[in-house]
Amino acid sequence: MTDALTYLVAGLCLLLAVVLPQALRSLAISAPMVLVGIGLVIGLFPLSGEFALDPVDDELVILHVTELTVLVALMGVGLALDRPLRPRELRTWGHWSPTWRLLAIAMPITIGAIAVLGWWAAGLAPAAALLLGAALAPTDPVLASDVQVGGPMLADDLEELEQGLAEEDSDTVERLDEVRFALTSEAGLNDGLAFPFVYLAILLAAGGFGLAEFGEWVGWYLVGKVTLGVAVGVGAGWLLGKVAFRSSRPSLRLAEQGEPLLALAALLASYGAAELVGGYGFLAVFTCAMAMRASERHHDYHRAMHEVVERLERLFTLAVLLFLGIATTRGLLSELTWAGVLVGVAVIFVIRPLAGLASLSLRLRSKDRPGGLDRGDRVAVAFFGVRGVGSLYYLAYAAGEAEFDELRWLWSTVGFTIVLSVLVHGVTAKPVLARIDRRRGAEGPGLAGQQPP
Repeated sequence: MTDALTYLVAGLCLLLAVVLPQALRSLAISAPMVLVGIGLVIGLFPLSGEFALDPVDDELVILHVTELTVLVALMGVGLALDRPLRPRELRTWGHWSPTWRLLAIAMPITIGAIAVLGWWAAGLAPAAALLLGAALAPTDPVLASDVQVGGPMLADDLEELEQGLAEEDSDTVERLDEVRFALTSEAGLNDGLAFPFVYLAILLAAGGFGLAEFGEWVGWYLVGKVTLGVAVGVGAGWLLGKVAFRSSRPSLRLAEQGEPLLALAALLASYGAAELVGGYGFLAVFTCAMAMRASERHHDYHRAMHEVVERLERLFTLAVLLFLGIATTRGLLSELTWAGVLVGVAVIFVIRPLAGLASLSLRLRSKDRPGGLDRGDRVAVAFFGVRGVGSLYYLAYAAGEAEFDELRWLWSTVGFTIVLSVLVHGVTAKPVLARIDRRRGAEGPGLAGQQPP
């Protein structure tokens, strides 16, 4: 492909990224579906070897592009969540109860079920089976935008929300969009929490895994790195928020200047600091965004930062989806077997829905309480566990750290599952969520920053 043609294709695709969200607003078709479809068509044309997009040969490119895409999405998710979470107030933890259930119950079940299915159906080695489960378990913060919150609320609406939650007002609770909130908060946290199991797969692949190695995994990879990631993120967010909103020097009060690039600076700084000390950078970025949001909740500066991050996320997502589509018709699925198809279908239609439903139904509080969902909400949250860019990142990361004999099969299966998720969830998201909104009687933006995009 010549340089001129490259610029032409890039320009036309960027135009699509700008036009698609509005053009598809009233249709049961998502922008990711269209972008993957365009990539599929492009991949059918004769392209130069530079566009082979082999996941094994181009591992580093895939790793860094997907890494940046997920990081930008996590910053946007953290800034978009309006519902407060104050560590010293147990009441606020209850408002996040669907999130904790999805993380503590649904995610381990999903990882285990996928790993067992990969071992049984495809004959994978334990390390490869666990890597498959860890890569496909997280709900993706990038491709799940159609089922996530729309962005930070305005100051007046946010004040009404916080007062209603504090008083547990029934009218406020009824207007809460628990479905979008649960999926957004889960996507923000589970990408980082999938990492311990990716590392476990890497350790298993290295061999010689015994009781001592298991203790190291629990103490460092499961507890230590998670703690460091959260601590760095909270600390960075608190410090940046204090400077941006309440610095004694006017030149440092970026909120008053309306300079939205602070969000990107916070993203890079928190991620780099967490990785430098050995913590999980994904968790650091998300918790940094939440800490910045909490530092001054009623300032509209958060909306300006979120808009910049959202536009950058759209550009990265465009690139990843186009490349995914091109790779799909240029050999990504060459090692796909019936066992891989079975895994992909089971993840989307059986494993995630059942694990999610079980976690949300366990000792669930009455639906008129904060953090509670009725049966329709539980089914929707359980079903819309979108698989996407994060899965590609984890697979690329693990492939660079250890040898997996089934690597090409893993790429084919993960690629198939993501394309299937884009299709299935893209078709169903708008009509299902519109029905939930009508049932709830929602008119206009919902509370808790959970307005439809």
